[in-house]
Amino acid sequence: MTKSSTKKVAFISSFKPRKCGIATFTSDLIENAGLAVNGEFEPLVVAMRSEDEKYNDPVKFEIRQNVKSDYICAADYINFSHVDVVSVQHEFGLFGGDAGSYLSLLLNRLKAPVITTLHTVLNDPSPAYHKSLVDVCNASYKVITMNERGVDMLRSIYGISGRKVQLIAHGIPDLPFVDNNYYKHKFDIENRRTILTFGLLNKNKGIEVMLKAMPAIIEAEPTVLYIVLGMTHPAVLKHEGESYRFRLQRMVKELGCTEHVIFHNRFVNDEELHNFLCAADIYVTPYLNREQLTSGTLSFAVGTGKAVVSTPYWAAVELLANGRGKLVQFGDSKQMAESIVEILQDDSLFYSLRRKAYDYGRSRTWSKIGQIYWKLFNAKRMPVRITTKAALSVAEPVSSIEVPEPSLAHLKRLTDDTGLCQHAKFTVPNREYGYCTDDNARAVIAMTKYYAQYPEPEALHLFNIYLSFIIHSQNSDGSVRNFMNFDRSWWGNEPVNDALGRVLWAFGTVMAKPPSSSYLSVIKDCFDKSAGYVEKLHPRGMAYSILGMSDYLKQFPGASDIKRQLEIAADGLVTQYDENRFPDWQWFEDTLTYDNAVLPYALFIAGTILGDKYLEVAEKTCEFLLANTFNDSYFSFVGCKGWYERGKTKATFDQQPIETVSTVMMLRAAYDATQNRRFLTLQRKAFDWFLGENDLHIPIYDFRTKGCNDGLAQGGVNGNQGAESTLSFLMSLLAIVESYTAVDKVVGKTHVSQKMSISRQVSAVEQTTKKAIPIKSTSAQKSKTKIREAEKLT
Repeated sequence: MTKSSTKKVAFISSFKPRKCGIATFTSDLIENAGLAVNGEFEPLVVAMRSEDEKYNDPVKFEIRQNVKSDYICAADYINFSHVDVVSVQHEFGLFGGDAGSYLSLLLNRLKAPVITTLHTVLNDPSPAYHKSLVDVCNASYKVITMNERGVDMLRSIYGISGRKVQLIAHGIPDLPFVDNNYYKHKFDIENRRTILTFGLLNKNKGIEVMLKAMPAIIEAEPTVLYIVLGMTHPAVLKHEGESYRFRLQRMVKELGCTEHVIFHNRFVNDEELHNFLCAADIYVTPYLNREQLTSGTLSFAVGTGKAVVSTPYWAAVELLANGRGKLVQFGDSKQMAESIVEILQDDSLFYSLRRKAYDYGRSRTWSKIGQIYWKLFNAKRMPVRITTKAALSVAEPVSSIEVPEPSLAHLKRLTDDTGLCQHAKFTVPNREYGYCTDDNARAVIAMTKYYAQYPEPEALHLFNIYLSFIIHSQNSDGSVRNFMNFDRSWWGNEPVNDALGRVLWAFGTVMAKPPSSSYLSVIKDCFDKSAGYVEKLHPRGMAYSILGMSDYLKQFPGASDIKRQLEIAADGLVTQYDENRFPDWQWFEDTLTYDNAVLPYALFIAGTILGDKYLEVAEKTCEFLLANTFNDSYFSFVGCKGWYERGKTKATFDQQPIETVSTVMMLRAAYDATQNRRFLTLQRKAFDWFLGENDLHIPIYDFRTKGCNDGLAQGGVNGNQGAESTLSFLMSLLAIVESYTAVDKVVGKTHVSQKMSISRQVSAVEQTTKKAIPIKSTSAQKSKTKIREAEKLT
């Protein structure tokens, strides 16, 4: 068989050695699909990674469940691997995001057709679960359900076309119809009537229902032995430990059944499981939840010809129909005991149930199910997928950088229906200081950028709150109010501030990347109303307005009045520079104070529109600022307790996060203007200030709360986590993620560099290093321990 004729299939799923039913299902599917075609099949597994699992071939790539960037890189990896078709094993809890929504980020970027097998279909889904499943189905060429009821539910509840849905049963092992006495000998349980339940243990299994039935069963059949086979579900172990198992064991003791019940607390391999199944007389699933559409364990039991007693969950109703098993009501131990005793005492019924179950299972053996899947994988008329612009607009964070996943958790804590609170006492909003337009404008910028990369409903909700605030801050004449009390009253006499410039920056950001085109008309009117004040602003206000006007021109390049205002503001900054510079002091003022980097940042942006005059000043002032804040190892920003006046000593503390975010943005703009990759290296070093690359080697970002401390003081961090600091971190993080995506495109190395960065997460089968390697400064080791300790608190 030639390489070109081999069908290459990517499987997105959990996988062995992970201990879960879907991992086992996927392994069996791959094995039997391969057997069906005698070597024409090349599987590639993209495994949902859990804890410290180590994978072997055919796992080629691993996804961390809650790291959104992994899903994007997985899509690129699959596309670069030239697969013919993608098989997804879908279970809501397997994937990250609200209701497993991160999976759609991956699927929408794939070039190969997608075939999705649904392991759960909810009868009454919440809006989030409904949308998540519909999105997955819309991204799929075919959708497979394992139950006839699932076909109807997909059509009537989710609106999925019947032409897209295909019914394929759960595969079962092809075991012989045997005399179980031979297998009982292996376990030293000869002359015992044996009842079996197996699977990962959790409360929904309803084992207590069966245990309560045991005294009546023992009375009728004293030799009976009930085996509960399987370890506690890993997710249950993580959150609850073995409390459920211990409760069951106490129940056994209280019921006087210790000689008749055995718990095997381990995950057995296929051979052991087959031996246990063959040794059992009766198989029991006393599950408590009706809405279970598939059951691998029940399928196995039916396929091996077991006499089955079960509660009527959906999978059992279909599998045990027509005399293939007995159904009892949920939670009814008395009926459970009666049904089991009847089977044990009636050989005719016992063998009838076994034979019907076994015969039915012949159509569902894994060899036959593998052939059905192979026909799907090898279909001649597969659609060619075209990745849409909408799909590509989703985030493209690159895996070659290790950064925290962007989180809105603390921002949400600081936000009410009025807006974003200015300050916090530790993590608790401090209502005494109310709100300010400065912070809400920053928040609009942050949410616009966040939503452009991560289009989540909660981000849009926050965006609308903050946008409403800054629109309300605008007076009818275009001037802007800054400070609002908690009772929603504006201050009467405000100190001088830069709120108008920040509002223009926020409006411009929205205009450049609106969440919806419906925002444009309103935002343009608001922007135009305030643009006339630009020439009256102080230097930083001018800088903020330049950033807003440059974004305005991205949406309306021909807006000559805005371009004139931008030139006025840029000339104002150049004039400031000319009036204050000296050979040893290349700066706009005689003192380095707050948010310094925004000034050269704005001129880099202006220079790309207006010309080299502005770029020259931008580069000189940028280099001057770097010389005074970067010590060749890490950034040490100007402290607010004294600032840095020309001819005097620079204050080291307190350093504030606002300096970092403007530096991160300035360095990206410097790279864009010069194509000098040194600025990208420095950009990452600036961001690492948040993670411990600073004078005290202490993380400023709080890995536990997802907020950011208000500053770096001489004695440690300022533990308050207010709006400015948290937004500074979030905006810096989004800028870093955006840089590492966009820069590869600019230099024309997208495919090569993404392959290189993706390979950092490839399984240990192919790579000795799985984790991404960030750009680190030479002092990184000093703070590594503190960062890890902080992460452990998450």
